Amino acid sequence: MGSSIATCLLIAGHPVIGIAAVESDLLHAEKRILDNLHLSLKEGLITENPETLFKNLRISSDYNLLTESRIVIECTLESLEIKKAVFEKIEAVISTDALLTSNTSAIPISDLQKFLRFRKRFYGLHWMIPAFTTRFLEVICGDESEISGAEWLYKLAHQWAKEPTLLKKDIRGFLNNRLMYAMYREAFYLVENGYASVEDIDRAVRNGPGYWITLMGIFRWMDLTGIPAYHAVIKDLFPTLANTTSVPELIDDLVKDGGNGVINGKGFYNYTPDEAKCWADTYAEFSFELRKLALKYPADIVERKLSGS
Repeated sequence: MGSSIATCLLIAGHPVIGIAAVESDLLHAEKRILDNLHLSLKEGLITENPETLFKNLRISSDYNLLTESRIVIECTLESLEIKKAVFEKIEAVISTDALLTSNTSAIPISDLQKFLRFRKRFYGLHWMIPAFTTRFLEVICGDESEISGAEWLYKLAHQWAKEPTLLKKDIRGFLNNRLMYAMYREAFYLVENGYASVEDIDRAVRNGPGYWITLMGIFRWMDLTGIPAYHAVIKDLFPTLANTTSVPELIDDLVKDGGNGVINGKGFYNYTPDEAKCWADTYAEFSFELRKLALKYPADIVERKLSGS
């Protein structure tokens, strides 16, 4: 994810300093980022020479290089101990008016804020991989964050080719994960109780919400298709939805058995090495194709059409 974010910032024209919290990252990060840039050129995301953009990147393990940074994005493992240690090293060298952010997807920003000396300038910046192709970005305030800094990040994110969301109040999981994990919970319930197979659940999501959700989102969809119908369904359906707070057995057993998806070929589906690589490559190809289509239909597409612009 760190390499993907760095690629996005380089494409946006920023000088980028990548600090490797783990020494082994020094061996791989440059190649990943350069490969991302070459792929971006191939797919028409950039017109510049990848080598030219790459010159704006410096990767090191020396935190002192962050001294002049205006924004720092922490992107380490989802561990409070690791993040706390990294924050201490960052705060020791950056200026007091620099913004410090975290790419955490699970830990409340307000919890991480407690580790910091200068809490008002701390925010969440939740990205989605591939960070240099997707429109997704969440800007999250913690309990002690200054809203002005979040609004500045929100505006800046548009220069990164994002359609960001701004959370003025912190909540675990933020927007995207709370919405998605509600769907995951119901999916596990349906499979574990014999209503449908894993394959059928995936097929339903691909061909149902997957067909319209990238254009308009759930509230616009209800507007377009008739609000009273949803009101009628909600009354009868909501009481029947899963509300379990425990980890579903389906994923619990899989993890205990060492399953790690395409990484080791063992997941909700099984994969040969060739299948695993092909799925990863196909997703990368799909991400670029989807981006081309999505850019034709930005959030203000109807306003543009009505104004004739």
